[in-house]
Amino acid sequence: MRDFEKISFEQFCKDVCNDRKLYDSYKLPARSSKMTAGYDFYLIEDLEIKPGEIIKIPTGLKCYFNDDEVLFIVVRSGVGFKYNIRLVNQVGVIDADYYNNTSNEGHIFIKIQNEGNEVVSFKAGSSVAQGIFVKYLTTDSDRCLNIERVSDK
Repeated sequence: MRDFEKISFEQFCKDVCNDRKLYDSYKLPARSSKMTAGYDFYLIEDLEIKPGEIIKIPTGLKCYFNDDEVLFIVVRSGVGFKYNIRLVNQVGVIDADYYNNTSNEGHIFIKIQNEGNEVVSFKAGSSVAQGIFVKYLTTDSDRCLNIERVSDK
């Protein structure tokens, strides 16, 4: 039980813009082939990133999945190799309880940095990152503090 959904249009207006046509047009993540592990996240709008610049990208997406899984967000290898783009946090970790949280519905953001020497441009619909679902284990004496999470919005 796992899937991607768009955030509500109301949340999209708060986080991105109030363009209904743009909201209706962007795509949900997809794998490029049957053998790939990652679901490509597609840019909602064109993006230009200068050398050294850091940009926080709204995906317009949220995701639900099993309690014993995590969604890792990683830069697409071609984007890292060709353009020297990296995720600021190296690997994004999305926990199952982030879905539909009260602060932003679980809207997934991606923060990238251009570590190269050239301006890099991507068109809307391009993929700079991908999500990979992974099962995880806990210790026998699992201690869960049940601390209320704070959104990273």
